[in-house]
Amino acid sequence: MATILLTGASRGIGAAAHHALITAGHQVIGQSTAGGGGLIAADFAQPQAADALWQAALAQADGRIDVLVNNAGVFEAADPADADGFAATWARSLAINLQSAADLCRHAVLHFQQNGGGRIINVASRAGHRGDSPKHWHYAAAKGGVLAMTKTIARGYAAQGILAFAITPGFTMTGMAEEYLASRGGDKLLADIPLGRVADAAEVAETIRWLATDAPASLTGATLDINGASYVR
Repeated sequence: MATILLTGASRGIGAAAHHALITAGHQVIGQSTAGGGGLIAADFAQPQAADALWQAALAQADGRIDVLVNNAGVFEAADPADADGFAATWARSLAINLQSAADLCRHAVLHFQQNGGGRIINVASRAGHRGDSPKHWHYAAAKGGVLAMTKTIARGYAAQGILAFAITPGFTMTGMAEEYLASRGGDKLLADIPLGRVADAAEVAETIRWLATDAPASLTGATLDINGASYVR
């Protein structure tokens, strides 16, 4: 049994991953912005929220965390014509989508160095590879940063038993994706997915579960695409 810290655990991919990991017998310490339902409250838009979450999770885990899953994220539009809104949305997006993940990765690496290794799974996005809409520059930039960070951690710490993986879902049937599909014409977007449908959150959750404990060590540094062949590399 592994002890796993999972962010963004209240809905969508996070809720599905929470269920999959618990069903597999692991201890899961979950986070959401508001908390409740056994989840630790942490608002990643606020400075040092990730630091406080790590300490709270470590206390709940009796001092040992084996796996970190960075899944929390926001997907909010930023109109380039609105200077103030553009800047505010970029700052919020980078704080939640990238900086909080970086802060938790920093804690995890230091912790794993003292405890014989561990695993980090960063949930990025297809957007980190191919970009996103004209109102979501920030999202693509943040997720691209997550991918680069994951590769850097994998290369830098593999010899110490610290493994890092990224996954890049395309559209996944969560609240964020449903709103986006509706706003941009779902049928046209689905036509760009050879599989003919968006991913189910349970499919992404199963990938997280596998990476958390079963994926071979030599896979460290890899990015797994889950997008129905809408973007292939």
